Amino acid sequence: MARRTSGVTLQQLQSFIEVAAEGSISAAADLLYVSQPTMSAAMKDLEARVGRSLMVRSARGITLTSDGVEFLGYARQVVEQVALLEQRYLDRPPSRRLLGVSTQHYSFAVDAFVRMVKASAAPEYEFSLRETRTWDIIEDVRTLRSELGILYRNDFNGNVIDKLLRDSGLSFHPLFLADPHIFVSRKNPLAARARVTLDDLAGLPRLTFDQGTNNSFYFAEEILSTLSSAQEIRVSDRATIFNLMIGLGGYTISTGIISDDLDPEIVAVPLDVDERIEIGWIAHTTIPLTEQARRYLDEVRAVVREFDVKVLG
Repeated sequence: MARRTSGVTLQQLQSFIEVAAEGSISAAADLLYVSQPTMSAAMKDLEARVGRSLMVRSARGITLTSDGVEFLGYARQVVEQVALLEQRYLDRPPSRRLLGVSTQHYSFAVDAFVRMVKASAAPEYEFSLRETRTWDIIEDVRTLRSELGILYRNDFNGNVIDKLLRDSGLSFHPLFLADPHIFVSRKNPLAARARVTLDDLAGLPRLTFDQGTNNSFYFAEEILSTLSSAQEIRVSDRATIFNLMIGLGGYTISTGIISDDLDPEIVAVPLDVDERIEIGWIAHTTIPLTEQARRYLDEVRAVVREFDVKVLG
């Protein structure tokens, strides 16, 4: 009888990666065409082999433990290297699951994502782009649901964001500094102005992105979040905020970088305030970026440079 090895198999690593990505054992089982009991048993066996608890199971799915997050980083590196070896020497097609990105609601992040997917020229692929709340971006990257996060930092929220990142084992890397602009509909009278002031905005609805249960000023996506506004509407997605700019004549404050191809009805107008917006990417401090993640960041930098904005890193 062959002796059973105590090592971890490649199949277990691949299964664990899918479970972590889906946040559910049953969902991962469906993707890999195995039964839920089989997948559940495989994960229990994996934890027994490594001698550590890698995930917490609940009715809502699974979340990774701190050991699970660290293990997932190593698992991804192993699986990626095996895939590269197979592509090089066995003529195997590239992996379908290539990259996950979580971002605040930025047009440039989507534009860069579109360019990256087109440049990959892969016949089959599986990318993930999540426009979501600030807290969820950090949580996505912490648990490696996404490899990268894109968010903003400034003097007001910097200390809070940096502490949260440190506590999560993450680090912030500056991408660029932007001057604040307002986004408005092309039909808005302010669209024809060379610059606007806060006084010009007094009678308009201010549109902001809802941050859910973590709706602190420090997690707001917009600068000047502590300023009061007589008319304010919170929304959950970028399409809705643009529709409200058109339908209600509202505005939001952002970087000024917006794609004419993706958002042709919206324009950016410089805002006269003594503020800067620092945009950066976050990732695990101890886990190196994959090649695909580096390609995505290169596309972000390329998009930003087209707007004559200085890239920092």
